[in-house]
Amino acid sequence: MKIFLKKLYLKWKFFWVNLIYLTYTPQAILYSYKRDRADRNISPLQPHSSETGDTPGKLLRAANTETGTIFYFEKAELELTFLTDDFVRITWKPTILPYPYGIERHDWEILEPILNQVENTWTVTSPNATLTIQVQDEGHLKFFDHQHQLIREEYPPEKLNEQWIHRANLRPEEHIYGLGERSFPLNLRLAKEINEKGEPTAEPKKFRMWNFDAAGQYSPGSDPMYLCIPLYLGLHEQGSYLIFYENPHEAIFQFSDTATANFSGGALRYYFTLGSLPKLIENYTELTGHSPLPPCWALGYHHSRWGFGTETQVRETYRNFEKNDLPLSAIHLDIDVMVDYQAFTIDPKRFPDLKRFIQELEVHGVKFISILNPGIKYTRHNQMFLQGQILHAFCKYPNGELVVAPVWPGWTVFPDFTHPMVRRWWTRQYLYLLEVGVGGFWHDMNEPAAFIAWGDRSLPKVTRHFVEGRGGDHREIHNVYGMLQSSAAFESLCQSRPHHRPFIVSRAGWAGLQRYAWVWTGDIESSWAALRQTISTVIGLGLSGIPYSGSDTGGFQGNPSAELYLRWFQMSTFMMFYRTHSSNNVEHRTPWIYGEPTLSILREFLKLRYRLIPYIYTLTWETHQQGYPPVRPIFWLDPTDSNLWDIDDAFLLGNALMICPIYEPGMRSRNVYLPEGEWYHFWDDQKLTGSQTVEFDAPLEQIPLLIKAGSIIPMEEEKTLILHLYPTRERNAQGLLYSDAGDGYETSRIDQFQLQPSFTSATTNQLLPNLLAATESDPIDSSGDGMKENGNSMTLTWEQQGDYAFSYQQIQLQLHGFNLQKAWIDEVEVSCENNSIICDRRFQQARFIALIS
Repeated sequence: MKIFLKKLYLKWKFFWVNLIYLTYTPQAILYSYKRDRADRNISPLQPHSSETGDTPGKLLRAANTETGTIFYFEKAELELTFLTDDFVRITWKPTILPYPYGIERHDWEILEPILNQVENTWTVTSPNATLTIQVQDEGHLKFFDHQHQLIREEYPPEKLNEQWIHRANLRPEEHIYGLGERSFPLNLRLAKEINEKGEPTAEPKKFRMWNFDAAGQYSPGSDPMYLCIPLYLGLHEQGSYLIFYENPHEAIFQFSDTATANFSGGALRYYFTLGSLPKLIENYTELTGHSPLPPCWALGYHHSRWGFGTETQVRETYRNFEKNDLPLSAIHLDIDVMVDYQAFTIDPKRFPDLKRFIQELEVHGVKFISILNPGIKYTRHNQMFLQGQILHAFCKYPNGELVVAPVWPGWTVFPDFTHPMVRRWWTRQYLYLLEVGVGGFWHDMNEPAAFIAWGDRSLPKVTRHFVEGRGGDHREIHNVYGMLQSSAAFESLCQSRPHHRPFIVSRAGWAGLQRYAWVWTGDIESSWAALRQTISTVIGLGLSGIPYSGSDTGGFQGNPSAELYLRWFQMSTFMMFYRTHSSNNVEHRTPWIYGEPTLSILREFLKLRYRLIPYIYTLTWETHQQGYPPVRPIFWLDPTDSNLWDIDDAFLLGNALMICPIYEPGMRSRNVYLPEGEWYHFWDDQKLTGSQTVEFDAPLEQIPLLIKAGSIIPMEEEKTLILHLYPTRERNAQGLLYSDAGDGYETSRIDQFQLQPSFTSATTNQLLPNLLAATESDPIDSSGDGMKENGNSMTLTWEQQGDYAFSYQQIQLQLHGFNLQKAWIDEVEVSCENNSIICDRRFQQARFIALIS
């Protein structure tokens, strides 16, 4: 009877939710009709045109100038500008250059490349000969590395009316990654078109560049998605490269024998870099900006649901987290916290003393995060609408009429974030919420999205935008709209709270969004296929320059089984944005509703996440410094091993941890291909050799979790820093710990650790940049044939930089893979127990005698 009543309640709730959506239907029909009339003269972008566009024609001459090397063709000009020795900007002219919303760095050192001509072919080479570009008739380009290996070959670009069509040759083995948020395999060349039955076809996928609201639920194979970035990485036997098109217009990309980028308008300006995978990401993020350090609390667990309507419900939830001994760092409030779904409102009837309640949450270590949509209710009773009208802040049709579309508040208008005055006005709206202590914001519906009866879920393409004074329309601005909203929010939080780091999560964005916001992967369905898809989606975002992302654990729409939720939760534990969120027509997805043993297992993974925060926080510092995504593809460790190129059911967290999620019901073991080198099994310290496939048990309590030998993992428990030492026989083990107050911009410190076995000849004074290398350090020469079986000496050195005080009360050294026999701290012998040492003070050197276990 109880089960029957529960099902009846859910059906009743689902009916009323659908009825709410139906109330928008008349408005959606009217708007869709008006949008189509406004856009009737705009032709849709066709991925393949039977017409042939104009090519540049015959190459006439070339010359070095102050801004780069210019190649003069019959119908076009090509400018090559080296930003660094391995990074070049390529611009085809004549064109109207985009406003550089995605670009952070503009002040590059002027390089003087070497220009040569051999008959009808010219070459331009960077000063240190790292990159050579060969330019031929019609604009045929070839890119060579320092060994004169061909890395990429491009065909002449074509101009067809306003469209640019750009093609490049792809090698048979070449793999392609990127394009921002995608719901397809990690290697985009494996993606196929989906037919009306939802089945893959033989035709290569056409990826659309147009930020898109999935409207409540999406499945693997959906396209486009919320966050599109015209960037991709190519990996083949000769090396790897990255291409970024600085063009926010709608585009279609396709990868078959050729890579085709077809832009509906704008400029053909793009950036090319080659080299190691970390170097590609480093160059790209140097161009578009590094992510700021997040507040440390943001790395904890966040809980959310659409349906937290009152203070009482939120209080009950956080108290149940405490009652069940479950760590919690933030609670997110969805649109039902607002007054009639209006931006920048929190209903005082539901939260009668918001400031006091937020202070209550803070005492318990929980932040209050509020949702924010960009649309403003179209009514004279809304103060923001009146202000925006006076400032001419809202988007308009070409005839000056306001663009009004249905969203959650009803008829809604949209700020034009391409106007600096509008961005300044928008920043002021956050102030009162920040005054009462709101900890951060998540931006939703900012593609921008509108409710429609058919067609595109956004603004008319003819919508006018200010574009910093030069003017433009929505075809150019659509994809950058969400990023510009996040830019204004980031500025507001920096100004209002100069001693605190902003926390913003955005659903939509473009290149450069990483400077302002984190990302979640939107309204994914609750299914095993969606769990597996999340791995590729998050890795792909990282390779596209977006380092902080995660999914709605368990899926947004649907009721996951206890097993599905548990397996998804285990995976999410090792992703940067660690949040559960769900729709309002599904069951409340809190850990305790699943009962035992699920609750106990979830608790253990939650606590493991919090123990790992020193390691994860150090990765955020590395991201801030060099742009590397903390969540990485397996091939990051060894791009020369083609066996790793297609792995999209596992990922790295930093270089030390390899996470292998379980993504099928009833799955109690799985195969894992290990990259070369030595590995430790996290759960039992079993030592394994890489370059082979290993089968691991995966009971409900565990997922396969591997540690790269040669790693030192900093973890924390009750104010004790635990250094987990994973020695290797071939080289030094290394680790890094970044520390500061966890927020603000004051002092910091870096602690670097190195464990040197006795047979190595390496010095202990390793430079900091080597520790930041994206792949492990080069092997050192050895003077022996491995660890001696009768005992081995290891020396751990500790070097420190920075003024921030060491914040741990104790230090524990935990040795793995060897049986600890004796130990000395700064030449004073100390006791060993359970293969570990406890120290009450900092030291310079620790020495061990250990036996192979």
